[in-house]
Amino acid sequence: MPQLSRADTSTLGRWWWSVDRVTLMALAVLLGIGYVLALAATPGLTDHITDPHTLAMLKQIVFLALSGLTMLGLSMLSLRQVKLAALGLGIVFYLLTAFTLLHGTEVDGAKRWLSLPGFTIQPSEFLRPAFIIIVAWCIAESRRTPGFPGKRAALGVYLATAALLKMQPDIGMTFLFTMVVLTELYLDGLEMKWLAVAGALLVVAGVLAFLFIAHVHTRVMVFLDPPKGSQAQTALMAFGNGGMLGRGPGEGQVKHFLPDARADFVFAVAGEEFGLFFCAFIILVFAAIVLRALVRLLAEPNLFVVLAGGGLVAGFGLQAFVNMASSLSLIPTKGMTLPLISYGGSSALAISTQMGFLLALTRKRHAGDAA
Repeated sequence: MPQLSRADTSTLGRWWWSVDRVTLMALAVLLGIGYVLALAATPGLTDHITDPHTLAMLKQIVFLALSGLTMLGLSMLSLRQVKLAALGLGIVFYLLTAFTLLHGTEVDGAKRWLSLPGFTIQPSEFLRPAFIIIVAWCIAESRRTPGFPGKRAALGVYLATAALLKMQPDIGMTFLFTMVVLTELYLDGLEMKWLAVAGALLVVAGVLAFLFIAHVHTRVMVFLDPPKGSQAQTALMAFGNGGMLGRGPGEGQVKHFLPDARADFVFAVAGEEFGLFFCAFIILVFAAIVLRALVRLLAEPNLFVVLAGGGLVAGFGLQAFVNMASSLSLIPTKGMTLPLISYGGSSALAISTQMGFLLALTRKRHAGDAA
C-alpha cells in the first residue's frame, strides 16, 4: 500500500487513519491461517486439477479472497450506512431463512441450507450480523427517543427470529442469538437478577431440548459416554498425534476419518498438522480480536456502537469458543464453524460481513460522522 499521509482527505486516506488496524491485521492473520489449512487439504501435484478435492480447496481459497474484500468494503461504511445495510440484509435473509423451511436441503433432520449452483448457503449465518445490529439499534433508540418502544421491538425481533430458527431446527444458532441479545441488554444496564432469570430459562430450554429433540439427545449422550471411534475421540487423538510441533502440512490423518474434519473439526486438523504451539497461537489471535474490540468500546460514547459492537464481537468470540471446545471434547459437538478458518464459503462470507460491520463501528469518528 502506498504511504498515506494523515492529511490525506480521500476516502482511502480517511479510512486508513480511522480504522482499527490492529484488529484488521489480526483478522487478516485468521484469513491467512484459513488459506494455509485449505492448502494442507489439497491433494498432491500428481492429481488432476479437476479432482473434486482440488476444486473444493480452490473454491475455498476464492471465497477467502472474497471474504477479505467484503470485510474491507463494509469497514468503510458510516454508522448510518451500517444501519441501512443491516436492515436490508436482515429482511432479505430472514425471508431466505424462512424459505429453507419449504425448500431447504435437509441434513440430519434439519433444514438450514439452500442449494445454489456450485455451493450451498445457510441464510441464518448472514442473518446473524444484521440481527445483532437491528436489536442494538432498537435498544439504543429507546434511550435516544423518549416514548419509542425500542426494547419491546428488540424483543419482538428476537422472538420472531428464535421461533424461525427453532422450526429448522437449529438449537446452536438459537443459543448464539440468545446470548448475543443478553449481552446487548447487559451492556444497556440490565439488572443481574434478570440475567439470572434468563440463565435459568436457558437451562430449562436445554433440558427440554435434550428430552424432546433427537439429535440434541444423541450428541449429549455421545459426549457423556463417547463410543469407540467417535468423532470426538478421533479429534482428541489428532491433537495427541500432532504433539508440540505437528506432523507437517498435509501429513495429518484425521481428515481421512472425520466427515467434518475441514469444517467442525478443523481445529483438530490444525493440531495434528501444526501442533500445540500453532493451536495456542490461533487462540491468542481470537482473544486479541475480542479484547481489542472491548477495549475500544470502553471509550465509546455512542450507545448504539457499544451495543452493536459488543454483540458482534461476543457472537464472534462465542462461536470460536464453541468450535474449539467441542473439538477438545469440553462440550458436546455442535455444527459451528471456526470463524474464517473452517471450510465453507458461506460461513467465511457471513463472518467477514460481521467483522466488516465491527470494523466500521469501531472506527475513530469526528462529531459530524456520528449520525
